Amino acid sequence: MATTADRIFAQASRLPDPLAREVLDFIGYLEVRHGLRDLLDEDLKVAQGPAMLHVWDNPDDEVWNDL
Repeated sequence: MATTADRIFAQASRLPDPLAREVLDFIGYLEVRHGLRDLLDEDLKVAQGPAMLHVWDNPDDEVWNDL
């Protein structure tokens, strides 16, 4: 017997990518709404990415990429 998550996966995998992204966005919304994920933390992680790219992506730190 398939779990609900398995059934969601089966349904979502048949959708075109733009619609599957909408489903993923809705899951994120439900996580935030029910306190399973902190939206502010996620937004901060996304926002800091471009600002920190020059720090993390440089030749001196390439050795850490494979750890």
